[in-house]
This record gives sequence, C-alpha cells and structure tokens, in this order.
Amino acid sequence: MTASLPDEIQRVFERFITTELTTLDEHGRPVTWPVTPYYTAGAPCIDVTTGLGYPKKADDARRNSKVALLFSDPTGCQLERPPMVLVQGTADVDDRDLEVNRERYLRESAQKIPGAQIPKVLARLLDWYYTRIYVHVRPERVYAWQDGDVRREPLLLDSHMEEVRSGRDEEPDIPHEDPAGGAIAWDRRLEELGSRYPSAALSFIAPDGFPFAIRVPISVDPAERVVRITCVPVGAPLQPGVACLAAHGHDERFSWQRNFQVRGDLVERDGHWALVAHKLVGGFELPRSRFEAMRVNYGKMRRFRRRAKSELARRAG
Repeated sequence: MTASLPDEIQRVFERFITTELTTLDEHGRPVTWPVTPYYTAGAPCIDVTTGLGYPKKADDARRNSKVALLFSDPTGCQLERPPMVLVQGTADVDDRDLEVNRERYLRESAQKIPGAQIPKVLARLLDWYYTRIYVHVRPERVYAWQDGDVRREPLLLDSHMEEVRSGRDEEPDIPHEDPAGGAIAWDRRLEELGSRYPSAALSFIAPDGFPFAIRVPISVDPAERVVRITCVPVGAPLQPGVACLAAHGHDERFSWQRNFQVRGDLVERDGHWALVAHKLVGGFELPRSRFEAMRVNYGKMRRFRRRAKSELARRAG
C-alpha cells in the first residue's frame, strides 16, 4: 500500500500532470515517454494509460513488468517546491474491459487535464485514442530528491512499504547491457536540448534490472555530437550502457504539449557523462492550434486508427 508513504510523496503522485514512464523494449532497452498519472491517496498502484492505437508502452510492460515512473516536471501541479520522485515498480496491464477503461479515462482526464479535452461527439471519432489500456504500477522502491535537487542525497523509501518483494535486496545483479555502438545520428532537433530543454529525463538500466530514471541538466556538443550530462546526480547508479533521454514540455492546463526522445549509449569520457545519440523519435504532440494538431499528426492518426481497428477485430475473433 502506498498509504505508508509520506503525504508529500502521495501529493506528488496525485497532483503532477505528467510522469515519465520508462518501460523495457523487446531488446531490454529503456524507452521513456511522458504520460498522465492517475492516483488516489493510499491506493495500491499508480495508474497510467496508453491508447489502443499505439499500445507499445503496454506491450513492453506486459513483456517485462519492471517499469519506472519519474515525477520530475511540476508544471501545473500547484505544489510549492515538490520533490522529484522516482518509483521503481511492477506493472499490471489492464485491457480486460476496454469500454470500462474508456469511460474511466473520459471521466478522469476531464478532471486532470481539462485543457486537452474535446467535444464528446468528436471523442467517438477518435476511438483509437480514447479507448485506453491501463497500466497499474505497484511501487516497490521510491526515491525522493528534495526540491528536485539532484546534487542532494535522495531519500530512499522501501523498507516501510508492505509491497516490497521479500528478499529483493538479496537478488543477484542482472547482466549488464554494454553500449550498443553504431552510427551516430544527429537531428537538428537535438539542438533544442540545453536551450528549450535545459534538462531532460535520463533513463538506463540499474544493476537489479529495473529501469532507473532521473532528470538531469544537459548541454549539447555539436562538434562531438553528444549530449552532455552537466551535473552527475547523487544516488543514480550511472554505468555505461544503453540509455534514453526524454525531453518534453506542456503548459499548466495541458492545452499544448511537445515531446521527443533520444535513444543511444550512455558513456563516460574524461570523467564526464554523455549520451551518444543513435536515434531520435518524435512523440505524439499537441500544438496550441487544434487545426495544426490535426495537420502535423495526420499520418500518425491514420496509422493509429488502423492499429486500433485491427486490435478490435482480433479481440472480436
């Protein structure tokens, strides 16, 4: 039960508009995207969702239940100087009743992110989005950095939580995935890192096999074609290997949002940490203009609609 956690931590779960969800893909690599958390004080899980038309986050969590939720962007939460909180937990993918999920999402999202709502008549035309798969994340270990300051030792909360697996601390370390290597990919959007995005959520695999995520200050070195971590976070078990860097932003009402991620290798060079980019992936973004949102996302929307239709047909069969 999360009821044993301090009220300050529970308020973060309840009030933050976004959390960075990290899952592990079919190759064991971390993949991080911002999602909206749904939580009630004392609940056993923190819930996040994904649309039926783009179920990869749920597919990854079903394949490997070790996930992480990082609460690092307080925009719109209306909390004064909240901590940055990392939850390492196990996921239960809930797509057992899609209609119930859909009704729940329509109700809860209207309360949580009113700025992103559209007329109900249009929601039926966007079933690929509003038909939701829920992922229930059961916390096993919680880290909290006071005031979001990664230079301070985090508070570790696990010994007082009833849901921590028995003997987890005695589990052997998971074999470490070395940097993948390969061609360096450089996208012009990377140059937004360090300027539009002075910090981003860095995720990698911890020694126990759980994803670990933390928001770090960053800068870009175009000459070296790397993204530099400008401050080593205290309490983060950094080690060379595959990693993901997620950059995103939104306003306080979530009437617009932008996001992308960079997948690559976390490396140490001359005593400094950096991410060597191998792939930039753009997310599903919401420009300020609804017309512009339809224009820039038209291709994705068609693809997501086809995927949802195929999934519904498979389930009906």
